[in-house]
Amino acid sequence: MPLEARTARLTILIDPRKKAVFERLCAEEDATPSQVVRRLIRAYIEERQGRPWRPEDVPSSGRGRTKSR
Repeated sequence: MPLEARTARLTILIDPRKKAVFERLCAEEDATPSQVVRRLIRAYIEERQGRPWRPEDVPSSGRGRTKSR
């Protein structure tokens, strides 16, 4: 499977204690937090859509940087 483009940034705020535990668990799995978050997001998308993720499913207008509040 080819690597997906990684050009968008997602910033989240979480409890520092959860972050520390998350980072420790990721290290135990020999994975970076970013790898685990990407895996979780992909699983969420696939669960909600009821089928495997395909990058071509995203309309061209949905790509790129967006900022919402």
